[in-house]
Amino acid sequence: MLEKKITFDSFIRGIISVLIIIGILYLVNYLSGVLLPFFIAWLLAYMIYPLVTFFQYKLKVKNRVASIFIAMLVLLTTLTLAFVVLVPPIIDEFGKVKELLTTYFIEGTQQAHIPGTIANFIKENINMAQVQNALNEENISNMIRSILPKAWSIFTHSVNAIVSIFAAFIVLLYTFFILLDYETIASGWAGLVPQKYREMSIRIVSDVKEGMNRYFRGQALVAFLVGVLFCIGFIIIDFPLAIGFGLFIGLLNMVPYLQLVALVPTVLLSLLKAADTGENFWLIMLATLVVFTIVQIIQDGYLVPRIMGKMTGLNAAVILLSLSIWGTLFGFIGLIIALPLTTIIVSYYKRFILHINNSPRQNDSLT
Repeated sequence: MLEKKITFDSFIRGIISVLIIIGILYLVNYLSGVLLPFFIAWLLAYMIYPLVTFFQYKLKVKNRVASIFIAMLVLLTTLTLAFVVLVPPIIDEFGKVKELLTTYFIEGTQQAHIPGTIANFIKENINMAQVQNALNEENISNMIRSILPKAWSIFTHSVNAIVSIFAAFIVLLYTFFILLDYETIASGWAGLVPQKYREMSIRIVSDVKEGMNRYFRGQALVAFLVGVLFCIGFIIIDFPLAIGFGLFIGLLNMVPYLQLVALVPTVLLSLLKAADTGENFWLIMLATLVVFTIVQIIQDGYLVPRIMGKMTGLNAAVILLSLSIWGTLFGFIGLIIALPLTTIIVSYYKRFILHINNSPRQNDSLT
């Protein structure tokens, strides 16, 4: 076997390549404050683009500029309505929680409907005065008002309100111009790749993009439906924070099975309901577990196989096996990447091993 000799020329080229990479990384880090708004705009454009194309091509809005403005207006209106509809009831519920904490755990009023061991554990291990202060409606309102500016300051590296507003305007401007010529910009990177590797690079990026798009569209639909099911279930059993808590569990479901985290606040809300209504704590917990069980059965037995199976081209058994394997290997991150990664692996196996130009439907024959 012939070994390739390392010449002085190839060694110098290697050193120069390493220095160029280090220089680029340093430059990106140095310009992060300038580049970050652009990357945020790219993410926003990526999410808004399907809505823009829907208005332009499905609803026949002839002008791309008009489609962009309509899409942004619809998105802003939806978020505003969701905030107006959901936030005030949630704040009211927190006020009720505060009253219950005051009555049953701070003033020491008898709570016969709460198991004594649980009540004693709460009193001994949780500073209820601090919790009560945190749940003050005025504090919650102030916290909500301050969340967005503080979150934005993380991205803009500035706590100055004027600078933050200017940065937000720049992001919106970037987003607008990216959406204006999205197709050309999205495919323009290929021209930067050497001709020798261009076709393969385009194919890989296309497969990854298609796999991720199918996965996130499917998972978002599953999460939304799961959230709606939890809302309905909690309303039926008259559970506290029924709509807000149900939608929160649905949001957690963007990562498969992360809704199990919601069992902890479920126990706390069950305690508060038992203290407020006089119902038996264990019966309330039983009712909530019935809701969790029914929604999980619908999710695993119907929603995931039908929606994710159709989106990814994988059947239910392979989906569950994929989640188990990748989740075991990489934990939380594994659950996120499981289905798109499995879809890509199956796609490349069929393309390069079986030499089949596959599509999501054709994957059923393999999986």
